[in-house]
Amino acid sequence: MVRGLELEAQAERVRDEAIALCHADLCPDGLRTLILGGAQLALQIHESVGHPLELDRLLGCERDLAGGSFATTEQLGDLQYGSKEVTFVADSTVPGGLDSRGWDDDGTPSGRFDLVREGRLVGVQSGRASAGRAGLGPSTSSSRAEGWYAPPIDRITNVSLAPGHGTLDDLLADTEDGAIYADTVKSWSIDQERRNFQFTCEIAWEIRGGRRARLLRLPTYQGSSLPFWRSCDAVTGDSEWDLHGIVNCGKGNPMQIAEMSHGASPARFRKVRMLGLKPAK
Repeated sequence: MVRGLELEAQAERVRDEAIALCHADLCPDGLRTLILGGAQLALQIHESVGHPLELDRLLGCERDLAGGSFATTEQLGDLQYGSKEVTFVADSTVPGGLDSRGWDDDGTPSGRFDLVREGRLVGVQSGRASAGRAGLGPSTSSSRAEGWYAPPIDRITNVSLAPGHGTLDDLLADTEDGAIYADTVKSWSIDQERRNFQFTCEIAWEIRGGRRARLLRLPTYQGSSLPFWRSCDAVTGDSEWDLHGIVNCGKGNPMQIAEMSHGASPARFRKVRMLGLKPAK
């Protein structure tokens, strides 16, 4: 598993980028086309899709740690969560997933199901208790506990953005000058209802002539979950798709920590608000 990460092969690139970022221009502000890499999309999925679609949050039973949700059970089948390019799949059987297992902690068999299909909200992550309270039928095997000493609660499983078509190079070539390509998590914030957010990435490039050009630092974008996913007009294909792990997801009171994975390939979003941050002195 560790050898498969090919860490040594990435060392020189990471070193060179880290040095270059010390002197890189700050990312400009304004409404811009934004392409996000898979690593950053993993966190975006986690915060604006995974958490708001835990059923106990929809039912108002989980209020700690930004524990509400803008979604409701009445919106299932109707809410336009994203564009037609956007499908989110929950899968606790995907090979290599940090929440891949045979059963959840209620004893419900693991499985795969859609949360959002071609932009439409169609499912939630539930355990036996929350599914019963909501009258939604069988549990989706999403109830987990940190250990034997904790009660199982609804948790994000492996939630992924389904791949689309083409490569990252194809997407860059199809994107106008002045767009931003950003990746790698630096900092994040999201409100109590999982609606309004702000994310800063480690690195970005300005797109010129259909390629990555000027290196940029502190790329920071703001948005609201539904308009953001509705603005997605392209998702790259299978060759760019990969699973990214979250190892420290906190929820509940007393706090419980859980792990899960989020798969994604680079995707493009239109008219995203970029902030021109300045580094702290």
